[in-house]
Amino acid sequence: MNEINGLTKERLKKLESIRAMGFDPFGGKFLKECLIADLVKGFEEHKRVRTAGRLFAMRLMGKSTFCDLKDESGLVQLYVRPDHLSDQQFQLFQNMDMGDLVGVEGEFFKTRTEAISIRVDGLFLLSKSLRPMPEKWHGLKDVEIRYRRRYLDLISNDETREIFKKRSLIIRSLRRVLDEQGYLEVETPMMHSIPGGAAGKPFKTHHEALDMDLYLRVAPELYLKKLLVGGFEKVYEINKSFRNEGISTRHNPEFTMLEVYTAYQDVHDVMDLTEAIVKKTARDVLGTLVIDFEGTHLDLGQWQRVSFADIMNQKFDIQPEDPVDAWIEKLKRNGVRIEGKNLSRSQLVNVVGEMLEPGSEFSKKENRPVFVTDYFTELCPLAKKSKKNPYLSDRFELYIGGMEIANGYSELNDPIEQRQRLLTELKEKGKDSTYETLDEDFLTALEYGMPPAGGLGIGIDRLVMVLTHQPSIREVILFPQMKPEGQ
Repeated sequence: MNEINGLTKERLKKLESIRAMGFDPFGGKFLKECLIADLVKGFEEHKRVRTAGRLFAMRLMGKSTFCDLKDESGLVQLYVRPDHLSDQQFQLFQNMDMGDLVGVEGEFFKTRTEAISIRVDGLFLLSKSLRPMPEKWHGLKDVEIRYRRRYLDLISNDETREIFKKRSLIIRSLRRVLDEQGYLEVETPMMHSIPGGAAGKPFKTHHEALDMDLYLRVAPELYLKKLLVGGFEKVYEINKSFRNEGISTRHNPEFTMLEVYTAYQDVHDVMDLTEAIVKKTARDVLGTLVIDFEGTHLDLGQWQRVSFADIMNQKFDIQPEDPVDAWIEKLKRNGVRIEGKNLSRSQLVNVVGEMLEPGSEFSKKENRPVFVTDYFTELCPLAKKSKKNPYLSDRFELYIGGMEIANGYSELNDPIEQRQRLLTELKEKGKDSTYETLDEDFLTALEYGMPPAGGLGIGIDRLVMVLTHQPSIREVILFPQMKPEGQ
């Protein structure tokens, strides 16, 4: 810190010198013709150009200085000599540092090494940088600083900037696919009086004027279903949702989801839609369906479906209709330790479901996306039961590279059964669920009639992780949640 403070003091002295010369060190509007990369593409010898960016890599060669001017698209070399500028402007240049934001005017030319350069004859300081850039522009390496001060990461690491450009392209592609199919993009509330639509502990706040507690949404699902009741047949929302839970390489308390609801469809249509969305997005953004993720080649052109019920049968000899006693006996026989007494069937299903994560195992082994289907009904309180077997639900989870990416099902639209399922879930959670209660408005909406529908949720952060080959969710969120500095 002493070295940085010393360098900052030097820059503050230069700041005062610049002001004393009559220049504004934090200048105003500057008309920039285009991005530097586009400027360089249109190179013509002696062509006059005007552009702006951040200075770095300043190299003194006798009376001349070569330096690079960089913006989000690329860089161009600057050639600065005292006889090309007025005395005042050259003095201004002598008080500039790496990291300063400047505007330049001049003529294009090529050096003896064929480097495209601008012979600067007009110079404008747009913002004086008072702190030195990280690690002399060799790249910011400290992971903690990269996440905490993302702006420095973006300045010094081109790879980071490319990740977030691709993230934007991925979201744009998702929108385009759905818009072209006639879906309507909507917005639903982020503050809910009753948290619902997904399992997860919510963040709680208090509205002073109404004197009522509110919760940041854990999912927009119930509001989107109300829109189906209201007559919209194809809707989607790219939404921020929140879970007051742990942080890991795959979890951030604030995350981005795509949720899609289609009237008169079912889980099979939703799987087809999911596959189409992922394939089209990969082609649009990457130009290929074969990608690398965590050291593995993934083929997004080959998709597989496996049955959760079949895996339970193969691993533990458990049938969907087995009673609780049979579950416990078979699990113990297969070496599974069962904690607690008087466990319900649904609690056992949850324990085994979390333990198995069959999609993770299969998608890693097969190097392709895997739909896991035939989940036990207890795992899916908002999904329709399978017509083949009421102990199974019309639901899937999509795994890519061992990570859950999406979830979808045939939506339960029977208000009587939905009420009973939610009541059963609340009863089993008991005193541990102090913030949960029945969403009577949602159930009332169902009583007016909701069309049969297919619902889909895609974790955009995780999809971006896969398509940009990133092992941590923090690498694809611009400002991930962090502890206060120093803790």
